[in-house]
Amino acid sequence: MMNKCPITYAECGSNKFSAEGLKKISAKLSNLKDLPLDTNGLRQEAMLRATRLSIQGVQPKLSAKLNIRTESFEIVDAKGKFILKPQADYPELPENEDLTMHLAEVVGFDVPVHGLIYAHDQSMVYFIERFDRLGHNKIATEDFAQLAGANRETKYAYSMERLVGLIEKFCTFPVVEKSELFKRTIFSYLIGNEDMHLKNFSLITRDDIVRLSPVYDFVNSSIVLRDPEELALPLNGKKRGITRKLLLEYYGLGRLGLGQKVIDDHMQRFSRALPVFYDWIEKSFLSAAYREKYKALVNARATMLQIT
Repeated sequence: MMNKCPITYAECGSNKFSAEGLKKISAKLSNLKDLPLDTNGLRQEAMLRATRLSIQGVQPKLSAKLNIRTESFEIVDAKGKFILKPQADYPELPENEDLTMHLAEVVGFDVPVHGLIYAHDQSMVYFIERFDRLGHNKIATEDFAQLAGANRETKYAYSMERLVGLIEKFCTFPVVEKSELFKRTIFSYLIGNEDMHLKNFSLITRDDIVRLSPVYDFVNSSIVLRDPEELALPLNGKKRGITRKLLLEYYGLGRLGLGQKVIDDHMQRFSRALPVFYDWIEKSFLSAAYREKYKALVNARATMLQIT
């Protein structure tokens, strides 16, 4: 039987993981055992530990550390270096998020080590390495909700325009980060990520430089929602009916103050990435039905952006 590695999506013979995939987690790892709990057990464990963890949100999450000796992830309350996300209320969410993060890598975003692993019942669980940990130390990180004085209940009560002010106020090199914000906005629109609220943007401080953190929580939410919006935060008062002119001219040129060449370079990069996107979608762990939905949405959004 020929298996496909849930980290690299490459064929790996009779093994569950490819050597290349395991090396992404640790050079010392030669195997990775299934998690000892099934989907229901993982979700119950996430509920029980929720009040003790620094990672919260609607989707069930667990903190974990990698044990090289036992070749396994161990669920912990504190000092975990990985986040585990089991299957949730929305279908195929781990497979969706992992694929979307691979697409983010294609266009050059700073993406932490991530992949899929198996629960005891062979359901898929998404994992991602925490970017706010260095050894046993925590790296200074603040999400935009904290910076804006918002909370979990008010994380949608903001706008895309006001994000610019946060970058100008807090980032060491705001011009660079505004270009990055534009790129994240285009990517989120292109792949149907309509849940980029305040808590899904963060600033991180490294070597005394404050910049946007590596990306996280990128998922194509539009293909699993009945009546999806196109943006989590309104742009010029709109969450639906987003146009190329609104994104490129109003937001990119006007609000972010980017030069036309910077915008053109970003859009050309997305255009070149489209064939690679479709390849990744096709070889992903999504079901055939959701692969088709994902490709159709990307194609429709790319057509609107005029990058096909």
